[in-house]
Amino acid sequence: MASKGFQLFWRGKSRPPGRPPLPADLQQLIADMAAANRTWGEERIASELLVKLGISVSPRTVRRYMPRIAAPRDGARSQTWSTFVQNHARAVLACDFFVAVSATFRVFYVFVVLDVGTRRILHWNVTDHPTADWTAQQFRMVVSGDQRYRWVIHDRDRIYSEGVDATVAAMGLTILKTPARTPQANAFCERLIGSMRRECLDWLILLNERHLRSVLAEWVAPYNHGRPHASFGPGIPDPQREKTRELTHRHRLPVRCRVVAKPVLGGLHHEYRLESAA
Repeated sequence: MASKGFQLFWRGKSRPPGRPPLPADLQQLIADMAAANRTWGEERIASELLVKLGISVSPRTVRRYMPRIAAPRDGARSQTWSTFVQNHARAVLACDFFVAVSATFRVFYVFVVLDVGTRRILHWNVTDHPTADWTAQQFRMVVSGDQRYRWVIHDRDRIYSEGVDATVAAMGLTILKTPARTPQANAFCERLIGSMRRECLDWLILLNERHLRSVLAEWVAPYNHGRPHASFGPGIPDPQREKTRELTHRHRLPVRCRVVAKPVLGGLHHEYRLESAA
């Protein structure tokens, strides 16, 4: 009997250390979110859980319940340039063009303007023939007389002619041209364009310009008002939306509540919120 007691005692002592696994319902929720949103990584899902549902789970823990998470790719950055952008982010606009091709191989040019400080897409537009006059008009639609912006970052594409830069300068803004063949100097806008491709356009067959505009309008709205951004803690850029209070039992779904998913772009992405169970 004594030996049996010692066996039970040391078996309890020898249990592997570490945190207990997440509850089964939370594990299933993470798996469902990963399956329903194929472009999301562990950080995005952890941010959705914290900001939308008040559940604090580290990205590393989320990764345990997700299959095939790609490792992040760290690109080289200039410390001096990145420090400048961070210190003046709320006064900096970043802009760029990218190409979208329709099912009939018609090429469209998408122009985006990003507020670096808030990560909000201030303006976007589509054309099949970008000109200097058209580009200058886009800046007129963004910049107002009482604006707080001081700098505009763009690359050395020929579309940004002297006339475009003169129009921007007349609005009281300073042009910051990135060095040749250095896309990382406009990293915030490049990251935005990459998200547009990976999370939206790469998954759809565009029929025409009208279809492209409809798709981008549906994607931009949740990007500005519902998407958690890691640089904010994570948080949402929309100042009118309050952050969900973190739950006391942060690894458990609240009692008498259910998670409701709202599909975006036909189910390509989803918006999550808590709702009282009937």
